[in-house]
Amino acid sequence: MSGNQPTNIQVYRKKWNFNIGIILFGAIFIYLAATILMYLTSNQVAAYEVREGSILKDNAYRAMVLRDEMIVTADADGYVNYFALEGSKVGVKTRVYSLSDEKLDFKDTQADDTPELSAEEQASLLQKTQSLSDRFEEEQYQDVYTLKNTIQTMLENKSNQSKQAQLDAMAAEQPQGLAVYSAASDGIIVYATDGFEGITKADVTEKLFDKKDYQKKELSNNMKVHAGDPVYKLVRDDKWTAVILLSDEMAKQMKDRTSVKVRFAKDHETAVASFEMTQNKDGTFGFLTFENAMVRYAQDRFLDIELILEDESGLKIPKSSVTKKAFYLVPEDYLTQGGNNKEIGILIDIGKDHADFQNVDVYYRDQETGMIYLDETAFDSGTILCKPDSSDQFTMKETKTLKGVYNINKGYAEFKQVQILCESEEYYIVKSGNDYGLTNYDRIALNGKEVHENDVVFQ
Repeated sequence: MSGNQPTNIQVYRKKWNFNIGIILFGAIFIYLAATILMYLTSNQVAAYEVREGSILKDNAYRAMVLRDEMIVTADADGYVNYFALEGSKVGVKTRVYSLSDEKLDFKDTQADDTPELSAEEQASLLQKTQSLSDRFEEEQYQDVYTLKNTIQTMLENKSNQSKQAQLDAMAAEQPQGLAVYSAASDGIIVYATDGFEGITKADVTEKLFDKKDYQKKELSNNMKVHAGDPVYKLVRDDKWTAVILLSDEMAKQMKDRTSVKVRFAKDHETAVASFEMTQNKDGTFGFLTFENAMVRYAQDRFLDIELILEDESGLKIPKSSVTKKAFYLVPEDYLTQGGNNKEIGILIDIGKDHADFQNVDVYYRDQETGMIYLDETAFDSGTILCKPDSSDQFTMKETKTLKGVYNINKGYAEFKQVQILCESEEYYIVKSGNDYGLTNYDRIALNGKEVHENDVVFQ
């Protein structure tokens, strides 16, 4: 029967087929699992991107201004009227003012005939208003009136152009009771007095800085004067001095300075002044002497200024990123190249006139001493180095610490030394362009004390 017949069917073991896709998937899975595990078990490092920046250190003061000033008085009684614009330069032949027995009647200037303020004059008024708004204090409320007078003077100067033309016409007619006077000397003309005109450096006291007692008398057209009354003031020298009262700490900081950069709050201009200090019973005073720019501030007795003591530019980094690391100091001429490669290293004496090459990372090179800085943890103290092509040897023992940060561009921490130029409360400005330092857009560890050399970094 068919059911009893033997069969020739043989069972073979199934042949295994190699599948590279599964192998690759498995390798990727293992890599991802290991990466995730390392990420979860490692410290997370906050990163900071290095950028170019600057730190400005300034100190604000209210300065009192001393100048070569001459008050010119009236020769007779009368009503004074002015030809020259305030703040303009006059010479000995320039007509400055007139005296008349009665007030002069100037024709009203039609609105269409009055010149408009120039763009520069409008910007100046806006700047003065903003400056007062930024630094306003109640005890200095009189500054509001100073600004009011400044605006009024500027507007009057515009209308005065018409009045001066009328005054010129009146003077040409030489009417009885009208006398015209020229400038007593060359200089910048100011139509105000304040009693500070004769003060010298030796006269300076702390009380003079109290603006509560300061009074400025403005001189204006058609004002009644008597013989001997001030009618105008001349500033006769471009050289002028701003005086500031210094604290003891600031005096110590400034003691070795002979010059200083100054910024004026009034117009944000800067200038360099020669600097000297004197001390009296009231304290220590700093004298900032300028050789130019007097005309811009000829009408000001007090100026708000800033001393720019540091203004450094470079790479800006947080203070928290900076740490210290110790290094061995080795003469630069002990460096050599190893064998057939271009790696830089040193020769370590292993005895019996033999030396082993070990590649090294140079962290800093001191151009003045000719020493290089090698990682202290990579060598034992007392390691003997052989000088290439010489019988000289050097024992590694002298160490020195460098300030630096940990660069994490490559995913692991590399120490980079920094040279600090200046600092603020939160940041350093460090030197750029150093072969062993940082460059713009480098990424560094925000907290340098939490990172070590060659740490794998996850951001």
